[in-house]
Amino acid sequence: MPRSMTAYASAEGSTALGHLRIEMRTVNHRFLEISARMPEELRALEPALRERIGQQLSRGKLDLNLRLRTDPERPASYTLNQTLLSQLSGLIDELTRRNGRLAAGHATELLGWPGLVISAEIDQEELTRQVLQLLDQAIKRLAAERLREGQKLAEILSDRVIALMRHRETAVELLPALRQALRDKLLGRIQELGVAVEPGRLEQELLFHLQRMDVDEELDRLKVHLEEMLRVLKLDEPVGRRLDFLTQELHRECNTFGSKSADARTSQLGIDMKVLVEQIREQVQNLE
Repeated sequence: MPRSMTAYASAEGSTALGHLRIEMRTVNHRFLEISARMPEELRALEPALRERIGQQLSRGKLDLNLRLRTDPERPASYTLNQTLLSQLSGLIDELTRRNGRLAAGHATELLGWPGLVISAEIDQEELTRQVLQLLDQAIKRLAAERLREGQKLAEILSDRVIALMRHRETAVELLPALRQALRDKLLGRIQELGVAVEPGRLEQELLFHLQRMDVDEELDRLKVHLEEMLRVLKLDEPVGRRLDFLTQELHRECNTFGSKSADARTSQLGIDMKVLVEQIREQVQNLE
């Protein structure tokens, strides 16, 4: 079934850096465009995140938001830079020895020295695995939401296509009566004028008018496009671009049909068909 490009999903869980929440929001777009916001601690993972998303989605403007919250219950491991500590301790001893008025101070003040306290290294491979696992959960939920929305859009589109088919059938049924009405109208005008017209000349004039209002080819192509659209709507793959092309063809045929109309009934049919095509176009824009 077709998939919508409009959806929202999220996933959250624990990682080596803390509690992570991933939010994904998509809207319609011609191509896949990803806008990512994430903490600096996870910035190195952005290429991997983009690649994973690109494997699952083909179209849509996607806002990716990663929110990291430090877990206060997660044990932290810190060590001292022994080389730097020895250097700082030596400097302090020398300063206090040379000037007795200088106090050594408190050890807690020394902890603020840049580079003295070293935090435990994070296992980047494990962190990447954890983040990608959460991303996969979010993508799966997003895909399910896009599928549900796409099914609803497919039902709407199918209804519009079937309505167009009915209008087309009505037009086909009207054509013989319209052609006969045109012949009767020409004969009536001739009788009103009271002039004699050669049978061959009358047929030529009638043929000329029939050619101007001939819409058989347009109606035949319209049928082909509508049947193809119904077929495409059943495919389990991205079909947005194909449906967009078919919609353009529908508009072309309906517009030509309306422009060739010589009767109020077909003119109204042309208007109704173009309204349906516009409704189809609006919905197709939201499909992947």
